[in-house]
Amino acid sequence: MMQRTVLSREPVRAALAGALAMAVAMGLGRFFYTPVLPGMMAGLGLDAADAGIIAAANFAGYLLGAVLAAYGWAAGHERRLALGALAATVLLLIAMGLLSGVAALSLVRFLAGLASAFAMIFTTGIVLTIGLAHQDPGVQRAHFSGVGIGIAVSAVLVYLLSLIADPALPTWRIDWLAGALLGALGLAVVAMLLPRPSRNTVAAREPPIVWTRPLAALTLSYGLFGIGYVVTATFIVAIAREGAQSPLLECLTWLLTGAAAAVSLIAWKPVERRHGVAAAYLAALLVETVGVAMTVTLPFPWSALIGGALLGLTFIVITAYGLQLGRVLASESPRRVLALMTAAFGVGQILGPLGAGFLAARAGSYVLASLAAAALLLLAAAITVLGGALSIKSR
Repeated sequence: MMQRTVLSREPVRAALAGALAMAVAMGLGRFFYTPVLPGMMAGLGLDAADAGIIAAANFAGYLLGAVLAAYGWAAGHERRLALGALAATVLLLIAMGLLSGVAALSLVRFLAGLASAFAMIFTTGIVLTIGLAHQDPGVQRAHFSGVGIGIAVSAVLVYLLSLIADPALPTWRIDWLAGALLGALGLAVVAMLLPRPSRNTVAAREPPIVWTRPLAALTLSYGLFGIGYVVTATFIVAIAREGAQSPLLECLTWLLTGAAAAVSLIAWKPVERRHGVAAAYLAALLVETVGVAMTVTLPFPWSALIGGALLGLTFIVITAYGLQLGRVLASESPRRVLALMTAAFGVGQILGPLGAGFLAARAGSYVLASLAAAALLLLAAAITVLGGALSIKSR
């Protein structure tokens, strides 16, 4: 009886730990750059190209972390690596609040990307394994909702600090330090809750991936999604500031993005149940295509608000369903396919802000960059269909 009680609590602990870990690693470690970026650009005199370089450095670190995590060296050490990566995230948030200059900030963001990849991959491996073992799909939904929760909390944090901060002080530095404090609190709770994985389920070394046409198409589609979504995810608050110098509007834009992201997996569940994971993945790509285009085609402020909401409603769904499909297509190597698909995603994320930043700096607006991103998302959807990914059966 005692054993059953312990086991019944394990999925709940895993879900809570996973949600908090994703809030720290992704909501703060990666996406906190977006609401703080307009203040950094104003305070440091950065243009869109500089901002794109710093963002791309983060995604380059994310790519390196994903590639490193694909190998078997981490077997048996996932929990320690996940917690260590979260601790590094907190320290790097502090460093962002203390340093200046594109080179120094790019180095910090590179290391933050590496840390967030490790935290995401190793925590996800532990949490999803527990969810599957208990046949509890709510574990995955709760785990990935942490990204949106982190984004929403960061939006409110930046707005509140803008109200109480001394105008003579560089508020964006205070933002980073406050984010680090929240990250440290989250890390403490994750360390208490994150279950220790079973050795025989997590530590086993996996065989190489067997590549098939649907898996190759899915991976390419996932990489293009990385380019398409990240342009809006990086610059949506800067787009909001271009339209009106309003901290409240910037907060609402990013808050809507985070709130929509937090409930997105629940919102898409009826589509998944009726049509399957592959069809839901495709539909989310198409909705995100529309959302990215809307950020620069609708009248302001609806362009920022609706664009941000549609981004939040789709990007975690595409991430979660894409990785779920990858695990189905490479069922003998789930950790390897998770890491390598994340690497493809990482390549896209490097190219996205670099290209978008230079286009925006030359054109003087984000219109061309956002429309190009929407076109790439549409291409990702087409490749999904042509590659036969819709034939994938997954529960």
